[in-house]
Amino acid sequence: MGTGARAGVARLLGARARRRWVHLILGGALLMPYFLLAEVAVSVVASVGNVLGSTRLTFAAYGVSLPLAAVTAVFALVRPMSAGAVRALCGVPGERLAEGPARSWQARGRTSVWWTLHLGVGAVISGMSLAVPPMAVVLIVLPFVRRLRDAPVGLGWFRTGAEPYTAPLLGIALLCGLVLCAAAAGALLARAAPVLLGPTAADRLAAAEERAADLAVRNRLARELHDAVGHALSAVTLQANAARRVLDSDPGFVREALAAIEDTTRRTVGELDAVLGLLREGDGADGSDRSQPAPTLAADLDGLLARSRAAGTRITAHQDRGAAGDWARLPAIVSREAYRIVQEGLSNALRHGTGPVELWIAVQDRDDGTQRELEITMTNPPGTAEGPKPRATGGRGLRGAAERAALLGGGVEAGPVEAGPGEGRWRLRAVLPLGGDER
Repeated sequence: MGTGARAGVARLLGARARRRWVHLILGGALLMPYFLLAEVAVSVVASVGNVLGSTRLTFAAYGVSLPLAAVTAVFALVRPMSAGAVRALCGVPGERLAEGPARSWQARGRTSVWWTLHLGVGAVISGMSLAVPPMAVVLIVLPFVRRLRDAPVGLGWFRTGAEPYTAPLLGIALLCGLVLCAAAAGALLARAAPVLLGPTAADRLAAAEERAADLAVRNRLARELHDAVGHALSAVTLQANAARRVLDSDPGFVREALAAIEDTTRRTVGELDAVLGLLREGDGADGSDRSQPAPTLAADLDGLLARSRAAGTRITAHQDRGAAGDWARLPAIVSREAYRIVQEGLSNALRHGTGPVELWIAVQDRDDGTQRELEITMTNPPGTAEGPKPRATGGRGLRGAAERAALLGGGVEAGPVEAGPGEGRWRLRAVLPLGGDER
């Protein structure tokens, strides 16, 4: 048998063709409840007791059953069930089929057309699969079983000497026709499935929104890890380095540095545990299951400054709380993000700077008077060849700070001061809108 012939046989009788045949028979089985209901309706209208005794009434019941099936297919869960069967039996790649229930009416309408097509074509192939093989077997063995030729089964026209031997050819032709019809119907459904069960524009938009939300959560967790762990490592490294230098000459400073290292690592382990808790299944992305609250400007700024000073860097902080009188009156989300921005600015100053850090935090009115805003400004001398590594632009941390500010409708500027007071110093400035007066 040539390669082309083998390919043709595989296309008609191969594993994929057989699975598609099973899919069609499944469709015929699913149509049976609708057909039985339609049979009752047709028998009442036609005033007959047995609809199956009439070919015309049988096809009438079949025609009535299809609209019934189409109506029930508008339920949202029909699509995932149908897509699962197509994925398993029709050889259609999963990425070409929609995921999840059909929610829009467009998707439900397409699913209804698919459901009707599957059940309608499947019923025809199922009926042929039940009727044709027994008939074909009878025709094939007819020349060799005299009793069949004499039996009153409508085959009396084979009784002549030559004619009975044409029956096997007819039986084989019927079997071949059944195989061809099943293969063609299976291929038809396989081609129609991506069109009718594929994602709609609304499905693609929902999937894109879901991916964007997932990416936003991942980015937020990455920012939390970078800010918490990065700052801690920078502070601990500098604290340990400062303590090593004065180990013999200033035991008091060494004790303070070790205490700061202990406090920094303890807090960072807690923050790390809280962030990793968000990754556990079922914890959600809103931080509701954190083992400890996220640090805020109101509760944790003083500790952050103390730990940073313990690394040996002089930090001068100017805080103007405005009418609030207390950072605790800031909106909670602004207080959290402001703390992280200050933390990132201090981390950069510890890693890259060489001199004292000046920090200004103030609540003030926007220039146009529309709302109040929290402004954070931090300056320090840049690194030199002899000192810490100089920086030309911001890295991941500053991008994370900019993302935090953008989520609140604010912005971040970072870079060397080009002219005016503080020229040549590195400056980080963040503005966070408060959305009106503080709470």
